[in-house]
Amino acid sequence: MQTNLNRREMLAAAGGLLTAGLATTPAAAATPARKRSAAEPFAYCFNTSTVRGQKLGIVEQINLTSQAGYDAIEPWMRDIDQYVTEGGSLQDLRKRIEDAGLTVESAIGFAQWIVDDPAQRKAGLEQAKRDMDTLQQIGGIRIAAPPTGATKQSDLDLFAAAKRYRALLELGDQMQVIPQVEVWGFSESLSRLGESMFVAIESGHPKACLLPDVYHIYKGGSDFNGLGLLSGSAIQVFHVNDYPADPPRETINDADRVYPGDGVAPLTEIFRMIHKAGFRGVLSLELFNREYWEQDPLAVAKTGLRKTREAVLKAQLDQQPKAD
Repeated sequence: MQTNLNRREMLAAAGGLLTAGLATTPAAAATPARKRSAAEPFAYCFNTSTVRGQKLGIVEQINLTSQAGYDAIEPWMRDIDQYVTEGGSLQDLRKRIEDAGLTVESAIGFAQWIVDDPAQRKAGLEQAKRDMDTLQQIGGIRIAAPPTGATKQSDLDLFAAAKRYRALLELGDQMQVIPQVEVWGFSESLSRLGESMFVAIESGHPKACLLPDVYHIYKGGSDFNGLGLLSGSAIQVFHVNDYPADPPRETINDADRVYPGDGVAPLTEIFRMIHKAGFRGVLSLELFNREYWEQDPLAVAKTGLRKTREAVLKAQLDQQPKAD
């Protein structure tokens, strides 16, 4: 991949991160928030793409997430926008989420904040502002910031991308929502863990953070050991999933993602690395498996939570040495 960086600049950036300090009726009364333990120090979140094929509305997604036992929901902005277009109230939606005992730790949006074209980028920031405003009204905390609009660009200037990410973060300061640089393994820009790390570091903003994804790190070709260079605050939400040995990396796609533990991803090592780095944030299950889309959505959600928890427990985090 071509960038306007030389090797020394990339190494300096990576080194800098080492010192960085991240149903249509209301659901029945939710059980109290799960108390985290040393063995399970993360919160569990449900990304609603996992049941996209069932075509549930946002209210049904909230009920499903609560009934399945998750701590949080990660909705897609388009589902929230559709709810509003059909006459739904954001205040009512916030109350439904709170009554369900959930938080909105993150949301998925596609504003074109990173593109080179100034007019496109301005429109992208306006879209980001609208998304953040909507999200803030329902109690949302963070939003994904993937390289939308630059996925076919192999010569993206990472210094320029860092400045654009800072502008997005400053907008987030105004809107009280934190944008997270998302690693997209299929993209020609920000497909690598190191590129995304560089953009976050060079933004120079204290709230800069990454949104990594097990599948995307693999698809993009980065080694998972790179996660060991991150501090706990550099990641606040982590997309969890698994991938099979076949198809190979070159042809694998989103639809091939499987439940944690059903593939070959080194989840035990990943959880141990981020735990040692100080991560105590949110694991959000994000799948696009079309076979799951044909199944009962509640069964899918429950299975996803069970398998995610099993993968975390298998890592035996309560027996790992503390971070240096």
